[in-house]
Amino acid sequence: MILRFSLPYRTVYGQQLAVCGSHPELGNWQLAAAASMHYDEATGCWSHELTVADAAGELTYKYALLDANTGGQHWEFGPNRTVVYDASRAQRLSLADYWRPPTQPENELLTAAFTKALFRRPAPAVAPAAPKANKGKASAKASSTTAPPAPGNQRPAAQAPAAGETVFRLVAPRVAPHYQLCVLGSDPALGAWDNTKGLVLADSEYPTWTGTIRLENPTEDCHYKYAIWDAQAGHALDMEGGENRVVPATHQQTTARVFNDEAYRHPDAWRGAGVALPVFAMRSASGLGVGEFSDLKLLTDWAVQTGLKLVQILPINDTTATHTWVDSYPYAAISVFALHPQFIHLEGIAPLQDKKAARELAQLKAELNAKDFVDYEPMMKAKWKFLRLLYQQEKKAFLADAGYRTFYASQADWLVPYAAFSALRDRFGTADFQQWPAEFRTPQNLSELTAETAPDYDEYGLFFFTQFHLDQQLREAVSYARGRGVVLKGDLPIGIYRHSVDAWTQPELYHLDRQAGAPPDDFSTTGQNWRFPTYNWERMAQDGYAWWKQRLGHLSRYFDALRIDHILGFFRIWEMPIESVEGLLGHFAPALPLHRHEIERRLGWFNYSRLCEPYIRWHMLQDIFQGEAQAVFDEYLYDASYGRIHLKEHVDNQRKIEAYIARKVAAAPEHADYFAWLQKGLFQLVNEVLFVPAGNDFYHPRITLNKSYSFRELHSDEDRRRLYDDIYTDFFFHRHEEFWRQQGLVKLPPVRYATDMLICGEDLGMVPASVPGVMKELGILGLNIQRMPANPETEFGHPDAAPYLSVVTTSSHDMSTVRGWWEEDRVRTQRFFETMLGHWREIAPFYCEAWVAREILVQHLHSPAMWAIFPLQDLLAMDNHLRRANPHDEQINVPSNPAHFWKYRLHLPLEELVDAVGFNEPLRAMVTASGR
Repeated sequence: MILRFSLPYRTVYGQQLAVCGSHPELGNWQLAAAASMHYDEATGCWSHELTVADAAGELTYKYALLDANTGGQHWEFGPNRTVVYDASRAQRLSLADYWRPPTQPENELLTAAFTKALFRRPAPAVAPAAPKANKGKASAKASSTTAPPAPGNQRPAAQAPAAGETVFRLVAPRVAPHYQLCVLGSDPALGAWDNTKGLVLADSEYPTWTGTIRLENPTEDCHYKYAIWDAQAGHALDMEGGENRVVPATHQQTTARVFNDEAYRHPDAWRGAGVALPVFAMRSASGLGVGEFSDLKLLTDWAVQTGLKLVQILPINDTTATHTWVDSYPYAAISVFALHPQFIHLEGIAPLQDKKAARELAQLKAELNAKDFVDYEPMMKAKWKFLRLLYQQEKKAFLADAGYRTFYASQADWLVPYAAFSALRDRFGTADFQQWPAEFRTPQNLSELTAETAPDYDEYGLFFFTQFHLDQQLREAVSYARGRGVVLKGDLPIGIYRHSVDAWTQPELYHLDRQAGAPPDDFSTTGQNWRFPTYNWERMAQDGYAWWKQRLGHLSRYFDALRIDHILGFFRIWEMPIESVEGLLGHFAPALPLHRHEIERRLGWFNYSRLCEPYIRWHMLQDIFQGEAQAVFDEYLYDASYGRIHLKEHVDNQRKIEAYIARKVAAAPEHADYFAWLQKGLFQLVNEVLFVPAGNDFYHPRITLNKSYSFRELHSDEDRRRLYDDIYTDFFFHRHEEFWRQQGLVKLPPVRYATDMLICGEDLGMVPASVPGVMKELGILGLNIQRMPANPETEFGHPDAAPYLSVVTTSSHDMSTVRGWWEEDRVRTQRFFETMLGHWREIAPFYCEAWVAREILVQHLHSPAMWAIFPLQDLLAMDNHLRRANPHDEQINVPSNPAHFWKYRLHLPLEELVDAVGFNEPLRAMVTASGR
């Protein structure tokens, strides 16, 4: 049996194509031993012939480009190719392939967002019966007519083609569920370009379409194209563009030919629109003061009515650490796998049999649903109370449930540690496992600890019970959305919580003595300290990033698309010492710090005390603390001689200051505002350094050092100051570019390719120049927010300038809504009104009127970006009757406030939104008019 591999590919000198696969002569998947291909200049094709000894069988293969100029080895995109052969059916098998480029934007249409939701196949298609012959003349023109179905020529994919047969295979995800693909061509077997005849392809391997046929005139070139087939109408619809494809003439009757064709040539790029709303913010009549997974069905219904194709939510993992409102922060999960109990729909488990409890639940539901915000603590108290009642009521049936047994068996790796951690947290009154009794500080014998035979099993069983039902309810909502062609997009937090089951069970994967955050940006001038530990990437690499793959695999259980929070963290993270509260004394990690000798060489001097210790002088205290300067000095500082002032030891770092001030507030809560002001000033003193020590005489320049007193008072000579600016600019914007690029190329692929989810990255802030290129190379969509353009020299970004592989949006959960922003800075709003919306020499309205919001949204809808996703608040801004009265009540998070209470709740029940025809139909018309 002879297999002939061929594909057209233009190379440059020093480049070689190879075919690598499961056969020994193809290298047994060892690229170094792969079969080199031969290039034919006349045809521009590379080819290789392989003789297989087996009479029949199957092998897998893939093409690779070997570049001797760079030493690079580049695999083509996509899964391994498979070929089935049988010498009894054909002595030769010709495989006409095309190279699958790794960076094609169309590759993202092969992700789950498209294959499992948007273009999900309703059922395996059955080949139609042969249509009756058309008595009219068939058109001879390929470019102006369409074509049709042929008899039941499809055969199972696993069967090898026979001699004389031609197999057409095309990867084409972008086919609506109620349509199919067909092949129209010049050969009579393909309908002779009659669009009621031709070869209808089977979708049993969707997104690959396959069909097999015997051409009636194999000794003549057969021209053909792919087209959309409407089975109900019995004819082909739009045919693909471009030149005709060709099956070359052949006289070899013993050969079977397989054409693995290039992509379907659509006339335009696919674009869609979506809505963003956290689950906790959803409001419905069935909720208990907070959004629940069942509410996703209502939002899906609304999305279908308005032509929106995606619903985006915030993280949904369990954050229960303190049983207080602090746990409302969705990015501090105690488990990256467990779901948050707040999202459970109690009635979805079972009706309460206790009539008194049922009445109490109904009363609490009325009370909590009447509030215009999520009252986290009483809501969670109610959830836990009734979950415990339902657990005891349903325990026997639950433990006997085959569905639960399957869930437990498949999820035990994370479920058992989570249940143990949660029960021990409640038993000992803290999630800080370092404060637990010694025998529990490290996880031991967890299966025995949580066994059903254990006397205290109910402590753990409650969490098994809750997670099982959460999983069921969320998966039901996911299935509902997929069945209606709506993508559910989740959110992957960049960090883990310090007191979490993940840190408890695998502490070696994290640097628990460090903190992650973000450098200063538009959200916070002093940076952000998330207080999460940073990752030990070196340790994670040792097992091939298994933890990340498990985490992504679990998220793909629920989501077809995913937002990676702060994707810059895969290139470098902003890392702070454990004693910092603000982010200014942080540094990027990994990084290439400056050695003392390099600083000396570039500055001409180096003095540790002046450059690396807080620079504090009396006039600074007067400037910061005004009339309180002397009192502050007396309590917190001392004279270090020669005009220098130092902080006293008990307040010489921000964490000590925070603890000291907390005791002051506890003793005199009526002066809390004064102490907050005082703490802010003391923090500022700690930040007055120019270089941050990195150990072993290495140093990082302090971020935004030019805004410090220390810098301003260092030299009066501008030329001397410029030396610092040169070091700063080189360090933050040039020194690390290739270094960070390599970091991203090592860490991101295991995450990107762990699942088939569509991956979007939140790439806002101080973005290294290498990030967009790496994201494009990996097919990760970027984020474009008009108010936060990637180009720092531009005040506003225009949605028209967004690349295709991106998401455009009007705002995010970390910023004010469009209406709120409109009122923040009148001068800036006026510039936006003129330059972005084109209202030159007109006065911008004081408030963001409905027509203004509409103009902004239309502008985004017409962007070339693959997705335009809007916060629901910004969509409602177009309707004076539906939008909230006060736009400043719409903001979800305030990043500059670490004590922010995540309590935003939609003011409208989703049931009312679904019924709002007067709003929904115009919105749908807007979406349709934009081509989305």
